Amino acid sequence: MPSATSIHLSARGLNQTYDLGSAHLKVLQGVDLDVAKGEVLFLRGPSGAGKSTLLYILAGLERPREGTVSFEEHQLFSLGSNKQADLRNRRMGFVFQSYFLLPELTALENVLLPAMLGKNREGEEKARALLDRVGLSGRLDHLPSQLSGGEQQRVAIARALVNDPSILFADEPTGNLDAKTGAGIIELLLSLARQDGRTFVAVTHDPALASLGDRQLYLKEGKLAEE
Repeated sequence: MPSATSIHLSARGLNQTYDLGSAHLKVLQGVDLDVAKGEVLFLRGPSGAGKSTLLYILAGLERPREGTVSFEEHQLFSLGSNKQADLRNRRMGFVFQSYFLLPELTALENVLLPAMLGKNREGEEKARALLDRVGLSGRLDHLPSQLSGGEQQRVAIARALVNDPSILFADEPTGNLDAKTGAGIIELLLSLARQDGRTFVAVTHDPALASLGDRQLYLKEGKLAEE
């Protein structure tokens, strides 16, 4: 458990329920969580347990039915939508199972998008450097359709890091990749996070992958337990 002075992200009393007609599906039930600065944390659990829901709430991408999330000095759900979006763009990075690259843009242009939104004047220089770090310095002008799945995910990783976020979220980042390519992507993500001292919170169903983190938590029936 992180000490109070090292906490980077904190959640208290998270409850999430989805209304399905007359039925109510309880996904999260009173979840409390603290994540330390620089910690590599994996969230595990069976399919449908609410792992992605929890990740999206921690990142402010989804609002819980009840509960609070504190990130750095901010109460996420007390911020207006514009301030919350600006905070996510500046301080958070996201890598998803689907790459979400714009098909009409080159690898370099896709990586540049968050920097342009954040008016980062050093964006292009940073984007080129990141594409080099993920091994794609020779693919800057290629469209997503000209890249393999693993290469597209490397572009997505570079895009997630272009604004130098303090925390990186990943939702099943290897889900669309074969085992060998997926292992390379995880190795890359962990290396980039640890080299830069970045907090990393990821969802996975793979216990071998989760064992590479500093800590793993298991979500079952809406509640968290430490592995």
